[in-house]
Amino acid sequence: MNAKTIVVLAIIGIVGLVAANSLYIVHETEKAVLLEWGRVEQADVPPGLHVKVPFMHKVRKFDGRILTSSTTEQRFLTLEKKGVVVDYFAKWRVSDVGKYYQTTGGDERNADQLIAQRVNAGLRNQFGERTLQEVVSGERDELMSVLIENLSQFALESLGVEIIDVRVKKIDLPPDVSSSVFQRMTAERQQEAQEHRSKGKEQAEVIRADADRQKTIILAEAYRDSEQIRGEGDALAAGIYAQAYNKDPEFYQFMRSLTAYKSTFNSTSDVLLVDPNSDFFRYLKDSKGGVQTRQ
Repeated sequence: MNAKTIVVLAIIGIVGLVAANSLYIVHETEKAVLLEWGRVEQADVPPGLHVKVPFMHKVRKFDGRILTSSTTEQRFLTLEKKGVVVDYFAKWRVSDVGKYYQTTGGDERNADQLIAQRVNAGLRNQFGERTLQEVVSGERDELMSVLIENLSQFALESLGVEIIDVRVKKIDLPPDVSSSVFQRMTAERQQEAQEHRSKGKEQAEVIRADADRQKTIILAEAYRDSEQIRGEGDALAAGIYAQAYNKDPEFYQFMRSLTAYKSTFNSTSDVLLVDPNSDFFRYLKDSKGGVQTRQ
């Protein structure tokens, strides 16, 4: 290889190196800023292929997608001065690339730390204005909306980022408070259960007393009706007996004598000492009941 060939190859290498340092690509998912001797020359370089001057220009690229800022659990105080442990996260993205580079130096960790500090302060203020019931269930959505509205303008003006969303993942009571809260909840539930039992016993006594009263009334009415029916039956039977006796008194006496005979001579071992001329044997000697004179 002669000297001419070496020179040509060197020139080609230099041209390739210059071209490689003069061209750069910004992707759709990226944000870029063009620096000239360390100063911002172009704040927001659009996506595509661009040319820069080697050594004089420098390109800094940042993630242009929505990013997540997660922090460790923080302890806040509510309006009633009750401590709660809150786990939350924030969604954000770079909006003003020049401002973002100036305030954070293009370091995503710095931006994440600054955003976390502002979200932490905002949540502390919002929790301090609300009760535990409101932050747990009643007004959580409203709390998040107010917080996002308050942080968005500040974050855009001071950091060059847009706050997309802030969400609370979990709200817990501190360990030193949980046991006392659970004990109070248990006591309240036991008291409520005892009240329900007392009311149930009271209602049971009322129902039982009413049932006993109705039972007594029903038995009394039934006994009254049975005695009335029995009296009516006895009166009717007595009337029938009287009518039958009046129609044929002799026959009635005859039937009563037969009944007496049947009851008296019911067993062969029975012994009866009676005067043969008594009225008891009146119909036994004479079917017509004629009175026998003594001999």
